[in-house]
Amino acid sequence: MKYRTSERFTVKGSNVTILAMATVLTFAATEARAEELWDPYLRGVSAGQPAGALPPPGVYGELDNYLAEYSDYNSSGNKIPGTHLTALVEVPIVLWVPGIKILGANYAAAIGQPFDYTSFQPFQHDFGGGGGNLGTYNTVLVPYMLSWSLPHNFFIKNGLTILLPDASSTMNDFYHGKVTNGGAPSGNAFTTIQPDLGVSWLYNGWDVSVGTHFTVNVSSDPYNDYHSATQFSADYTVTKTIHQWTVGLTGSQENQLNNDSENGVSVPGTKVSNYSIGPVAGYQFANGLGVTFIWNHGFGTRNDVAGDFFDFRLTTAF
Repeated sequence: MKYRTSERFTVKGSNVTILAMATVLTFAATEARAEELWDPYLRGVSAGQPAGALPPPGVYGELDNYLAEYSDYNSSGNKIPGTHLTALVEVPIVLWVPGIKILGANYAAAIGQPFDYTSFQPFQHDFGGGGGNLGTYNTVLVPYMLSWSLPHNFFIKNGLTILLPDASSTMNDFYHGKVTNGGAPSGNAFTTIQPDLGVSWLYNGWDVSVGTHFTVNVSSDPYNDYHSATQFSADYTVTKTIHQWTVGLTGSQENQLNNDSENGVSVPGTKVSNYSIGPVAGYQFANGLGVTFIWNHGFGTRNDVAGDFFDFRLTTAF
């Protein structure tokens, strides 16, 4: 299974970015063998934002309401009959921009505590039908983001995301029969380090952005010898803001760099890949509240789940 995030604000007439961390469940197409559970990056959730920029100094809040309706796909890109995942991921985030510079870049830090509800078929059939699992995902820390303003309206942002092994339920609980309600465990039992890099061109209301992420699991689940390989994720944005309205197109991709491994041995045919594309629309209210809606449809999926995801995002400056 696998999961993924970043976001947009319009503050005092400026398009600005907040990193939104989260997770969306991706059940890779494996048989009955154990495997690691969540991807640490919520696919496509950073789309629709200027990935290379930061907002003016202040404290900002964001809430992503992310709904995924997915089916499982095998290594040939074919849908697996009888599989369906519903995942609702709520991602509250606080971003702090203190107004200091490091190496000529604006500095920021953030923290998020996602929680999720999942319902997965055939789990529901196996466990008697009905219900799902609700719990907290791994706490997400972003100790630094550094954003540089470059000539010709370009911005570049580097950051580091850390996911702590503190989810309310993990595959360990599943193995011991503690998660038997038709949903997936809420998070991972291991720590993840994720370097982030975003680039934006912002001019006359246009936002052309690419946000990239590398996810590396730096500790292991002690009850699981199956390990997912390092993944590359990217979110794409092309939008135009006119007065209070923003409209455009977004997309995402996710690619595993190598096959998974089991007991240190590569497992052939387990590389994950998926892509998505769809529209984005947003509105900035006079009171500072911003709302954004994203819909993406998946394609080109292998060893992963895909379908449609929707993200309704609320942002504000405290």
